[in-house]
Order: sequence, then structure tokens, then C-alpha cells
Amino acid sequence: MNDTGPDRTGPERAEPRPPGADRTERELRDALQALAGGVLPDPDAYRTARGEWLRRERRRRLVLAVLVAVVFALATLIGLWVLNHAPSGPGVIFSGDGAAADGPSLPRLLP
Repeated sequence: MNDTGPDRTGPERAEPRPPGADRTERELRDALQALAGGVLPDPDAYRTARGEWLRRERRRRLVLAVLVAVVFALATLIGLWVLNHAPSGPGVIFSGDGAAADGPSLPRLLP
């Protein structure tokens, strides 16, 4: 495997280090550890994050329920509108005396 990342350089690629680089790295590491040690988490961090998550979840469910209700109401209204605009006269299928042109006679469906 050819791993040539910055932390995996071979001896042929190693750059010369300036004098005191080890001391600088050690001091920087100590300073960052001291800084990180002074950071304390908020005692209510979990409760706050969980509350925000629950609010987002409730909001998502509410939006989904409203969307389903709107789609259902819209489909119902369109269906009623289509039925209201249907012709009121007898249809082409059931007009006449009820006898088929090229087949057995059917019972009369409309008076």
C-alpha cells in the first residue's frame, strides 16, 4: 500500500526539522491541554438538545398531518367538482332499449 500522508512520510521524504521544534510542539500541546481542561460542558446541554429535538419532531409530524389533510381535502373537492359537472342525461352506454347490436339481449337498466 502506498500511504504518503503527511504523518506517514518515509525517511527519504522527511524534511529537516528546525531546532527547538520538539520543544515548541510540547509547549503547544501543553497549552491546548490546559485550555481544553478548563472547558466544562453545560449541565443542561443534554436536556436542551433533547428538548429541541422533540420540538422539531413534533413540528415535523404536525406539518405532515396538515399536508395529508390538505391533500385529502383537495382530492375530495376535485372529485365532488367532477361529479357535479357530469352530464345529467342518460349515458351512451345505457341509452336505448337495452338490446345489444351484435349479442344477446341484456336486461333494461334504465326506465
